[in-house]
Amino acid sequence: MKRFAGWTQASPATLLVVVFLVLPVLATIVTTFTTPGGPFATYAAFFGSGFRRAVLFRTIQVSLAVTVIALVIGFLTAYVVSRAPGWLKSILIIAAVFPLLTGVVVRSFAWLIILGKNGILNSTLISLGLITEPFQMLYTQGAVIVAMVYLFVPLMILTLVGVLESIPDDLIQASSSLGAKPSATFMQVTLPLAVPGLIVGAVLVFTGSFTSYATPQLLGGEQVMMMGTLMYQQAMVTFDWVAASTIAAVMVVITIAIVAAMNAMARRLNPMTA
Repeated sequence: MKRFAGWTQASPATLLVVVFLVLPVLATIVTTFTTPGGPFATYAAFFGSGFRRAVLFRTIQVSLAVTVIALVIGFLTAYVVSRAPGWLKSILIIAAVFPLLTGVVVRSFAWLIILGKNGILNSTLISLGLITEPFQMLYTQGAVIVAMVYLFVPLMILTLVGVLESIPDDLIQASSSLGAKPSATFMQVTLPLAVPGLIVGAVLVFTGSFTSYATPQLLGGEQVMMMGTLMYQQAMVTFDWVAASTIAAVMVVITIAIVAAMNAMARRLNPMTA
C-alpha cells in the first residue's frame, strides 16, 4: 500500500496537468498531421518559406542572446547578493524582485519611452552633444534583446541566489587554505556547484524569450517579427489555425531540444547533475 500512496496523492495534480496541459498540446500537434495535403504538408510549407525560416532563426538567435546575457548579469549579481550581509541582502533581493511587481506590457512600454526617437536616451545623448540627431533604436533586434534581458534577469537572479547560498563556506575556505587563487576557487569550486542553478535559470529565460509575444510586438513590430508574433498573426489576423498550430508544434519541439541540450551540457560540466 505504501508503494501506491505517493501515486494516489499525486494523481489529482497529475490529472489536471494531463487534461489542461498535455492533451491540448497533443491536440494542437495532431491537427497539423490531418491536413488534406498529407501528414507533413504543413511542415513542408513552413520550412519551405524563406520568411518563416528567417523568423525562426531570428527567434532562436534572440533567445540565445538573451539567455547568455541574462546568465552573465544574473550570475554576477546573484554572487554579490549571496555574499552580502543580512540586511543588505534583503534590500538587494527586494530591488531584484521589484520589477516583477509590474506586468510585462507595462515594462515593455517603459522601454518605448526610453528608446523612442524623442525618448529619454536619445534626448540625453543630444543634450550632451554626443549625437546631432536621434538614433533609430525602436523596432530593432537590439531593442528586443535589451528589453527581454531586463524582463528575465530578475528570474535568473532569484534562481541563482539560493544555489549560491547553499554552497558551503567551508569549501571556499578549504580551497583558499590549499593555496588556490580566488579566480581558481571561483572556476573550480563555485562555478561547477552553481551549474544546476545556471541550467534552471537558462531554461526559464530561454523558454520565456522563445515564446514571448508582448515585448517583440511592442519593440520589434513587423521589422523584428518572432515566432510568438507570427503565431498570433496566423491565428488572430489571417485565421489560419492550422498554420498557427504548425508554428506552435515547431516551437514545442525546438524548446524541448534546447532544454535537452542544456541538460546534456550540465552533465558534462557537473556529473552531479546527471
